[in-house]
Amino acid sequence: MENAFSVDVEDWFNVLNLSPVIPQSTWDTCQLRIEPNIKLILELLDRCNTRGTFFILGWIARKLPGMVKDIHRAGHEIASHGDDHRIVYHQTPSEFRTSLTEHKAFLEDLIGEEVIGYRAPNFSITKQSWWALDILVELGYRWDSSVFPFERKRYGIAGAPVAPHLINLGDSSGIIEIPPSVVLIAGKAVPVAGGGYFRLLPYRFIKTAIHQLEKEGRPYCFYIHPWEIDPKQPRPSGLPIMNRLMHYHNLDKTKKRLSMLLHDFRFTTYREIASTVKPV
Repeated sequence: MENAFSVDVEDWFNVLNLSPVIPQSTWDTCQLRIEPNIKLILELLDRCNTRGTFFILGWIARKLPGMVKDIHRAGHEIASHGDDHRIVYHQTPSEFRTSLTEHKAFLEDLIGEEVIGYRAPNFSITKQSWWALDILVELGYRWDSSVFPFERKRYGIAGAPVAPHLINLGDSSGIIEIPPSVVLIAGKAVPVAGGGYFRLLPYRFIKTAIHQLEKEGRPYCFYIHPWEIDPKQPRPSGLPIMNRLMHYHNLDKTKKRLSMLLHDFRFTTYREIASTVKPV
């Protein structure tokens, strides 16, 4: 079975866990470290003859348009990760529409190709921001990967479908949802999709979970951030303990785990996975 590989293209300081000490107003003063990390990921993918989907943050695209072009030239899918990493449910529908319209047009002008996939920062399409799916369809997006079928304080919808599926939005419109992967253990969803879960959980557990997904006929939908293979990134003081754990734990092991994952399993783009979803 082919699984879905993705990278959320954002730098170490663009993330919510560091916002208590690095607010967005200070981003321009931070050291950009993303380019060598993206280069390393591209090299790993090339060695494994693998193509993936890169969700581009607009702030990064404006800083490093050449890097985005390099990702596209390497044969990978370019998708949208929003403009400035703002949580969707912290925006009004009008703000979301305007920001994403401009961001989508910028990416399409940059690569000369339609952008049809989206992932909300911090998976922030929830019951509170379900309206965002209608706007995605309106703007020409055909698939989304923002609805985490596991509820946490910041994101997720408990009980949401765990396999790629079509969300019917009425009036003959709809959008394909490719949720981050969870496995069901004793009836409860356990997230294994990537990011902090990939760093915090033992690789043996992740591997067993993927085999379970294969038996169920579900693709493993994986994501990683470039900063997660960068153990030498800055460590600002004053960060709450839990935020520090979630951001920095096992950074020194992620590159090796990622290499193992790419050798152990087959991956493709989210666009390809979306193309296999048929209307019910």
